Amino acid sequence: MDEHPYAAAITFIPVTDLQASARCYADALGLPLVLDQGGIHIYRVARGGYLGLCQRTEPAIADDRLILTIVSSEVDAIYERLVAAGIATDGPPRENPRYRIYHFFARDPDGYRLEVQRFLHPFDEG
Repeated sequence: MDEHPYAAAITFIPVTDLQASARCYADALGLPLVLDQGGIHIYRVARGGYLGLCQRTEPAIADDRLILTIVSSEVDAIYERLVAAGIATDGPPRENPRYRIYHFFARDPDGYRLEVQRFLHPFDEG
């Protein structure tokens, strides 16, 4: 078996309104849609990393056990895009000295916690 036999990673989350979620992830965040399977949209987050949104009729149970974190050097610009799109945030980006990151949190249309951050130390972004 190869040391790294995996080709990609996809995190799937259930959503109650696929179009509202598409406005958040594709329009506001700018993630490219790579596969539309009707009730499932898969977006590229980074090379080999994907987010899948699955349309469900029952409400999703969003809580703080799941945090979708996107790493970017453009934290401030992404914050401005989300605010302009009406996405709720916990305030402007700020430094977190404990974890040595610059970040902010937002909530997507289903209430999932979304973090956008930049590492303030070396990190292998593969």
